[in-house]
Amino acid sequence: MIRINDNYLKLNASYLFSDIAQRVAAHQQRRPDPAVIRLGIGDVTRALPDACIVAFHQAVDEMAADGSFRGYGPEQGYDFLREAIAENDFKARGADIGADEIFVSDGAKCDTGNIQEIFDSGTRIAIPDPVYPVYLDTNVMAGRTGHYRNGRYDGIVYLDGNTDNGFIPDLPRQPVDLIYLCFPNNPTGAAITKDRLQIWVDYAATNKAIILYDAAYEAFIRDDTLPHSIYEIPGARQVAIEFRSFSKTAGFTGTRCAYTVVPKSLMAYTASGAAHSVHSLWRRRQCTKFNGVSYPVQRAAAAVYSDAGKGQVADLVADYMTNAALIRKAMQALGYPCIGGRNSPYIWVSTTADSWAFFDMLLEKTGVVCTPGAGFGTCGEGYIRISAFNSRENVTTALSRIRRTLKA
Repeated sequence: MIRINDNYLKLNASYLFSDIAQRVAAHQQRRPDPAVIRLGIGDVTRALPDACIVAFHQAVDEMAADGSFRGYGPEQGYDFLREAIAENDFKARGADIGADEIFVSDGAKCDTGNIQEIFDSGTRIAIPDPVYPVYLDTNVMAGRTGHYRNGRYDGIVYLDGNTDNGFIPDLPRQPVDLIYLCFPNNPTGAAITKDRLQIWVDYAATNKAIILYDAAYEAFIRDDTLPHSIYEIPGARQVAIEFRSFSKTAGFTGTRCAYTVVPKSLMAYTASGAAHSVHSLWRRRQCTKFNGVSYPVQRAAAAVYSDAGKGQVADLVADYMTNAALIRKAMQALGYPCIGGRNSPYIWVSTTADSWAFFDMLLEKTGVVCTPGAGFGTCGEGYIRISAFNSRENVTTALSRIRRTLKA
């Protein structure tokens, strides 16, 4: 008899965004009009930048000729992309990251989910609440938690976010080994200052912990005083892994390209206390389980760093952030306190109501899809997340519908 991994049975019955999709589908069967406007899942709607498309086409043409065809590429990514990333995303901001410390992948979701594999099953995990569900679910699958009780898993140290701390959680009150942080935050849109991030880096150094830092939304930071990378913080090379993505920055949600930074100076330890390079362990894992991102996609990603690409990406980001400002202003005018939307494409709206009930009400009465905060953790109850990823026309229409309904 083949046994399943019983840890999967600890998971909630469905993934948050699958549950949303099912509710939306049921709504559309009942009421095909008005057309549903999706401001829930963080999927982009604008086309890839022209510079990326040109590079993509050129790379596809190369694949069509024997003399320029490429087969298996390096698992860590082609040098032309890794070098562009190191120069533009890190060295340009004073962060000491080399091209050989960058691992190109097909998504930050995959990397944040897979990274836990290289750590011991007894690792003590600290995870913010509310938070992107993948961090928690992958550790449940790996057996690092107990059972699900009253909205939380035994064995996880939860880092509560709330209005008092601006959804930037305080340090854990007990020792932990692995800390998940995401800034600008998904789902709340909260952004962290350099001083507050330094506190986390210092904590990790003191406790020999590792920070898993998800910076997928750094391109949306408008405040020049905020860090775009944890490696802008002194000491971070010794304690942090950073995850980045081209998905929201340049519209690669359907094209799939991201990267993870694992500094060579980052160490983890055996039970006897012997130090081992996390970079080497991750490289070994990737070489075994991953064959790399396709050559045309990496050429398209590298075009992000061309002069034309930088300007086109900046225009995309600015367009979404204009949407965010409109959403934030409209919800606040209706009397709903918000955070996010200033350095993030997400607006975290306080509803004072059951978040799934508010989701259902908006969907039923306005045809607008948001994301219920409770899906991100117990501290998300009483909130919804609204995404700025849509066209200006759709955002304007959605806000008009919401105003009519919530003013009534």
